[in-house]
Amino acid sequence: MTALGYTALIIGVLAIGVAAGFLAARATSHRTPRRPAGPTVADLLQRLVHATDNGIVVLNRFGDVVLHNPRADELGFVRDNQADVRARTAAGQALESGEPVAVDLSPVNRSLRGRGPAAVHGEVRPLGDGFTVIDAGDESDAVRLEATRRDFVANVSHELKTPVGALALLAEAVLDAADDPEEVRRFSTKILHESTRLGTLVSELIALSRLQGAERLPELTTVEVDAVIEEALGRSRVAAESAGIEIAVDEPTGLLLDGDSTLLVTALSNLIDNAVSYSPHGSPVSISRRMAGEFVEIAVTDRGIGIEPQHQQRVFERFFRVDPARSRATGGTGLGLAIVKHVAANHGGEVKLWSRPGTGSTFTLRIPRHGAGQEEAEPGAAGEQEQPADEDEQGHDRHATADRDRGADRAVTDSGSTTVETGGVR
Repeated sequence: MTALGYTALIIGVLAIGVAAGFLAARATSHRTPRRPAGPTVADLLQRLVHATDNGIVVLNRFGDVVLHNPRADELGFVRDNQADVRARTAAGQALESGEPVAVDLSPVNRSLRGRGPAAVHGEVRPLGDGFTVIDAGDESDAVRLEATRRDFVANVSHELKTPVGALALLAEAVLDAADDPEEVRRFSTKILHESTRLGTLVSELIALSRLQGAERLPELTTVEVDAVIEEALGRSRVAAESAGIEIAVDEPTGLLLDGDSTLLVTALSNLIDNAVSYSPHGSPVSISRRMAGEFVEIAVTDRGIGIEPQHQQRVFERFFRVDPARSRATGGTGLGLAIVKHVAANHGGEVKLWSRPGTGSTFTLRIPRHGAGQEEAEPGAAGEQEQPADEDEQGHDRHATADRDRGADRAVTDSGSTTVETGGVR
C-alpha cells in the first residue's frame, strides 16, 4: 500500500471515530433527564400541608415533632415545637393498634384561651416505620351549635310541659266539678286560656324554624309601610284596650320597602305586644316611621319598666324573659323578639334597642327601603340620603325617643342606658 493509501485510511478511521463519538454523545444527552421547570412534588406537598385549614403534625416513634404546619400552632396542640401530651399518647396508641385513634385536643384551661378555639378534635393515623400523623380541626362552631340545639330542646320541652300539665290538671278539675256549672265554666275558661297559649307557642316555634336560616327572602314584593303599621295595630288593639294603653301613631308617610308583608306585620305586632305587656296600666305607647338613608325605620316606644343593661344583649334570645312572672301572666312565649330579629335579618335589616330601667324602651325595626342598592345614587341625592340620622353624643337615636311624652326625661348619659343592635343572626 502506498503512502497515499495509508493517509486515506487514517483519515477515514478518524472520520468514523469522530462521527461515532458525536452520535454517542448525542444519544447520552437524550437519555439524561432534564429537571422540569416549576415546583417539585415535594414542594407541592409542603404547600398543601401549610395551606390546609386543619392542623397537621407528624411525630416519630418517640413523640418528637418531625413536621407541622402553622395551623397546628394556632390551634394550640403544638407549642415550642412540642406536641400536646394528649396527641403523643394517642400517637402511641395508634402505633400499637395500627388503627386511627380519635383525640380531643380542646384547650384545657378555657378561661385563658382568649380568642382561640373552644373545641379542637382530631385523628391520629399511623404512617409506618414508627411515624404518625395528627390531623385536627377547629370544631367550635359545631360544638356551639350542638349546645344551642340541646338548650333549645330543653327549653321547648319545658315550655310545652307547662301548658300541657295545666291542661291535664284543669281537665281533672272539670271532671271533679261536673255537678257545679260555675266551677265547670271557670275551669273551662282556664283550659281555653292554656290551650290558646299552647297553640301560640307551637305557631311561633314553626315560624321561628322557618326563619332560622337567616337567608334573604326568595321573592320580594313592594310593601307599603303604612299598611304594615295599620294591620299590626289591628292585631294588637284589643290587648292594648284591655290594658288601658293608648297607642299613638304618627301620620302616614307613603314609604315603601321590599319584603314579605306577612312577616313584617308579624314582627311589628310582636314589638307592639311586647310594649303593651311591659307597660303600666294607662301608660302610652307610640309608633313612628321615617326614612333614614337606605333604610325605613319603624320605632315602637313605651314608658314601661325598661330593661337592665345586662339583659339587653339577651332579650332577642329564644325563651329569654326579663320578667318571667309578667310574661306568664300575659301569655308570652319568650319567642316574640327572636322572631323579630330573624325577620329583620331575612330582609337584610336589623333591630335596634334603646332602653333605660324605669324610663322605658324603644325597639326600632330597620328594613332596606324599596329599590335600595339597585339605583345609582346621584351626587346630590346621595348627599341628602346619607346624612346621618339625628343622634346625640352617645349615639342614641333621637327619632326613637322623640315620641315619648314631652315631660319625659330624655337624658342618655346615664350608665343605665345602652343601645343594642342586631345586624343578623348569630
